[in-house]
Amino acid sequence: MNGTHFLKNLLDGSFKVKWTPLGQVANIKSGAAVNKRMIADNPGEYPVLNSGRDPLGYINEWNTSDDPIGITTRGAGVGSITWQEGKFYRGNLNYSVTIKDELQLSIRYLYHLLLHLQPQIHALCTFDGIPALNASNLKNLEIPIPCPGDPKKSLAIQTEIVRILDAFTTLEAELEAELEAELEARRQQYQYYRETLLVSDDGDRSKKLTIEWKALDEIGHFIRGRRFTKKDYTTDGIPCIHYGEIYTHYGTSTASTVSFVHSDMASSLQFAEPGDLVIAGVGETVEDVGKAVAWLGTEKVAIHDDSCAFRHPLNPKYVSYCFQTAAFHAEKQQYVARGKVKRVSSSSLGKIHVPIPYLDDPEKSLVEQARIVAILDKFDALMNDLTDGLPAEINARRKQYEYYRDQLLTFPQAAEAVA
Repeated sequence: MNGTHFLKNLLDGSFKVKWTPLGQVANIKSGAAVNKRMIADNPGEYPVLNSGRDPLGYINEWNTSDDPIGITTRGAGVGSITWQEGKFYRGNLNYSVTIKDELQLSIRYLYHLLLHLQPQIHALCTFDGIPALNASNLKNLEIPIPCPGDPKKSLAIQTEIVRILDAFTTLEAELEAELEAELEARRQQYQYYRETLLVSDDGDRSKKLTIEWKALDEIGHFIRGRRFTKKDYTTDGIPCIHYGEIYTHYGTSTASTVSFVHSDMASSLQFAEPGDLVIAGVGETVEDVGKAVAWLGTEKVAIHDDSCAFRHPLNPKYVSYCFQTAAFHAEKQQYVARGKVKRVSSSSLGKIHVPIPYLDDPEKSLVEQARIVAILDKFDALMNDLTDGLPAEINARRKQYEYYRDQLLTFPQAAEAVA
């Protein structure tokens, strides 16, 4: 079958279809009960498909083979379509959708159809309490079968549709892998230059910098923040930085805040001054705790009591970049309290060393710090462009795939038609 001719005819509606309830062409049933303890007690090689798109874990037994289509029956991802090849364990929160007659219907064609029909499947779900999808409702979902009076021609059409859509799926996956690899390569390059500029030399191997390593408490001093909560937030008032926002909203530096607290709280707050470093003293991981952002705003900013400000005479962005180096993280490790929540105190932070160029010449030192910052800012901007552009590029390709999928799988609504 000529692909171009086929596609033109199909999009022109030349092929008629029969809309058939899913329950007439496929068996729908739940998997077996499973939980995390069962998986933990019986680790193995077989993925466990249950209420999510990704495996719940891996177990040493399987209950499903060559029955790849699954639909989530409960929870936040209710109605999601999964494809799992080979042997695996299907849980009780995952419906199998098994073709009754493979001479009438292609399993991969049905998979693409169900992805296309996600809005209709979602409409069958109930959301009173725990979201749920009832099998009896799913069986009534109508699916289009082209040329129902000619099974051979019908399968040929289904196969051609699958070929086109699988090609787009493969291209999308390859592009995503290439973009991720490109981003990682640039990230490694950025890290290399950051480490080289901050802890080694000025980039010219024949010309060494005069660098001295100084403990932070030899350079400046720390100011601990004071508590405020989300109920204190307002749309306009005193700019503030909550320690959690340092992880989620800020990079190396910022000149504005995403949050504000009421103006009448001023006397109960502690502030960072322009040029201070604001440091998170609490984090979920050892790597996270101690993340810093340079405050470059023109006014003082309130800081949370699970953070502190570091006041110093250095270039603020230079110090912030120092907090990102491998040397800083390696030294920080010994000072982090490893409870359920990871913590580092300002007194411990004060013991960590950072490299200062030309320490005996403050003016020359600031010039060198500014030069290093300018170079790292360029790399930082490039990384941000790539990081922002990667999801956008991937999303554009997904939209392209969805467009062609919808074009190929949108048939005229009719109760029945003859090929």
